[in-house]
Amino acid sequence: MTILDTIIKRKREEIAISKAEISIENLKNSEFFGRKSFSLKESLKNKSGIIAEFKRQSPSKGIINDRAQPLEVTSAYENFGASGISILTDRDFFGGSFDDILNVRKHINIPILRKDFMVDEYQFYEAKSIGADAVLLIAACLSPDQVQEFTELAHDLDMEVLLEIHTEEELKHFNTRIDLVGINNRNLKDFKVDLQHSVLLKDQLPKEVLSVAESGIYHIDDFKYLKEKGFDGFLMGEYFMKNENPADKFAEFISNVAM
Repeated sequence: MTILDTIIKRKREEIAISKAEISIENLKNSEFFGRKSFSLKESLKNKSGIIAEFKRQSPSKGIINDRAQPLEVTSAYENFGASGISILTDRDFFGGSFDDILNVRKHINIPILRKDFMVDEYQFYEAKSIGADAVLLIAACLSPDQVQEFTELAHDLDMEVLLEIHTEEELKHFNTRIDLVGINNRNLKDFKVDLQHSVLLKDQLPKEVLSVAESGIYHIDDFKYLKEKGFDGFLMGEYFMKNENPADKFAEFISNVAM
């Protein structure tokens, strides 16, 4: 059993508990459910292209930063030009929570991506109820039919979809309603990083599709290489979060890549 299998097994257990505690009808009554979402797709076109992530830990790296505060970090991300914010909501493996989005939603005026392992329609109502503008769909844990079904549901709820792929086989999960395609430079099964592999996958996507490079961007040179290869967006978290002050690191990075 891979770490991804373990995560999905635990995720289904969490969803069953949540469904028993809070109905979809109750989620629809939440403060944010009726708000008009920001477009991550449009924001990527018009700003830096960076989806800056707030992440405390990961299975591959352990604790990354368990002292940073969501509002302080995400406000700085916005102020220094991030196109969007990615926030982990998985608790057991990434140290996240719904509160991390809820605590910043009223203060952030750029799109928020709920980054989690979406395997059940219930989670899309959760995402809308906490103020997410977009959701991540991971091809490795979904079928092409599920991706299409979940994409339609997300759109019905006024949210966009970032489809994450890592293998050539997962290109089959793409459909024309997908808003953005993220190519994970890190293999979720063995955590190896290969930027060239991601470039080869990107070149097989339709040219009009906005592509996002995800994970494993550890240096400014990595960013510049991927930008030169035509990526439209960059989902980056660890590069900033591993520093004592992620906000300062983000500001420094933006300054350097703008030169």
